Amino acid sequence: MLIATNERGDVLKRPSKLAVGRMLANLRRGSAHLVLERVDEDQPGRWYIQVRLRENNTFQLEYRDGVAEQHYQTLTISQEKVLGALLGWVGAKPGWRGGFMWNNIGEQFGPSDCESPEPSGSTKPPTDPEPF
Repeated sequence: MLIATNERGDVLKRPSKLAVGRMLANLRRGSAHLVLERVDEDQPGRWYIQVRLRENNTFQLEYRDGVAEQHYQTLTISQEKVLGALLGWVGAKPGWRGGFMWNNIGEQFGPSDCESPEPSGSTKPPTDPEPF
C-alpha cells in the first residue's frame, strides 16, 4: 500500500496522481515535506521517496530502497521533474531516476536495518536518524 504524508501530519492512503501533485504544489519553503511510503509486510526494510522544498527554492529529493545503504539524494529547481520522479517511483516505471544526478548518502545513516517504517500517521518523514 502507498501512503502519502506531509509535515502537517496529513495522511492519504493510496493517493491518486492528482493528490500527489496537489500535495507537492502545496509545499512551502523551509520545513515543508512530502513522503510517499510503500508499506508491504512481505517486503522487509523501508521503501520511500520524499521531497522537501528548501529555503532557496530548490527541491531536495531522496529515496530509499529498503536498506540504509540504498539511500540517495539529489537537488533540483524543477517542480515538474520532482512530480515526474514521484509518480515514476509510485508506478515503478523504468527510468524514473533519469534526469537527476543522484548521490548515495547511505553512509550517513549507519549499518543496514530492516526495521518497520515510522507509523503511517507520523508527522515526521521516515528518514534515518533525523528528518531532512
